[in-house]
Amino acid sequence: MSIADKYDILIVGAGPAGLSTALHLAKFAPELVTRTLILEKAHHPRPKLCAGGLVADAEIILERLGLDSSEVPHVDVKEAHFDFAGKGLVIGIGRGQARKNADEEKKKSASIRVDPRPLLHVLRIIRRDEFDAWLARKVREKGVEIREGVTVRSVYPADESVEIETDVGTFRAQIVVGADGSNGITRRCALLDAPLHTARALEVLTPAHLHCPSGTSPKSFGFGGGQEGNAYFDFFPIPTGIAGYTWDFPTQVKGQLMRCWGIYDMNIFADGKRPRLKETLAQEMARHGLDLAKAEVNAHPLRWFSPFNAFAVPRVLLVGDAAGADPLLGEGISMALGYGHVAAQAVRSAFTRDDFSFRNYRRRILRSPLGQTLTARWFFGHITYALRWRWLQSALWRRLNSLIVALAWLFVLNWGKRMR
Repeated sequence: MSIADKYDILIVGAGPAGLSTALHLAKFAPELVTRTLILEKAHHPRPKLCAGGLVADAEIILERLGLDSSEVPHVDVKEAHFDFAGKGLVIGIGRGQARKNADEEKKKSASIRVDPRPLLHVLRIIRRDEFDAWLARKVREKGVEIREGVTVRSVYPADESVEIETDVGTFRAQIVVGADGSNGITRRCALLDAPLHTARALEVLTPAHLHCPSGTSPKSFGFGGGQEGNAYFDFFPIPTGIAGYTWDFPTQVKGQLMRCWGIYDMNIFADGKRPRLKETLAQEMARHGLDLAKAEVNAHPLRWFSPFNAFAVPRVLLVGDAAGADPLLGEGISMALGYGHVAAQAVRSAFTRDDFSFRNYRRRILRSPLGQTLTARWFFGHITYALRWRWLQSALWRRLNSLIVALAWLFVLNWGKRMR
């Protein structure tokens, strides 16, 4: 089957980046909606390895699209703990000023309350199968066609169009948006020799009702132990050569309350000696009375952003993980939504100017609030994870936490509200 000139825009991948691109096209250039096709190899709802955290920036972007993430099954996090070996910084939503708790446990940690916007949570946890299916429904409501069960085999940019070979035939389009992930076919075809920067992550789900033994941290009591609304991020692996952290936060799977555990490694010390991710995660879970061997472990690579990356070739541009996710924390969803905003504006400009070279797409990304925060996270990731002295990491998270909050507030967070 050959479909020539029917679709001017072909989006490969119906995840947050591709769907956000379509939704922003409907907002910025509604005349392009009927000329846009999305190809997705799976069928929604489909399983997707992702911890599923929606930060405030993601919710801001969704709200500006007229979408309410509370329609998706979710669990809200009331407090986020950023620790080194169990002690550190607590971020929560409240109306007070910065404070330090007086109770015994929080004497050990600086606790900071912020109220940047009228949210009752610092983090909303969704499951990607449900979130992506919901987003796909919103895209279809805008009139954009999504074809599921179509596997793209190759992408060939040419002077006058792009040819896309699939398992159901050949498509042609004026523009292809590669939203097919870290190891997607679009990036591999269009940017064959581009350098690859890949982080590593492991993810585990455990029942929320599990209790930890006496004398251990209360956080693994889950929804029955008074800490059900809290998320924990601990950077204790840094001195061992793992450039990242472990996490533990509440989630739900088909209505059943769970805890999501995991470990992230930016992987900038790939040539050095370091423990295996699974061993480090197992030790952390064992410290809280949980046995990793009894859980299903899922692993996934993550291509992270570098300001030196290439993001486009003529008639083909990349978004989401295909372009590069957050290097510092591995956050992907809000970045994917932001890429959609930038890409839609670039596509609209291409048709307005009749210029499909996308020679300015990299500059458009880097100058955007999205690109600025990604560049900041790339910089802070290389600096923070290179400081492998245990005493220094302890001081950063326990004694210099006000500095960390100030830097995060200025350079890492709050970029969504500046997207225009």
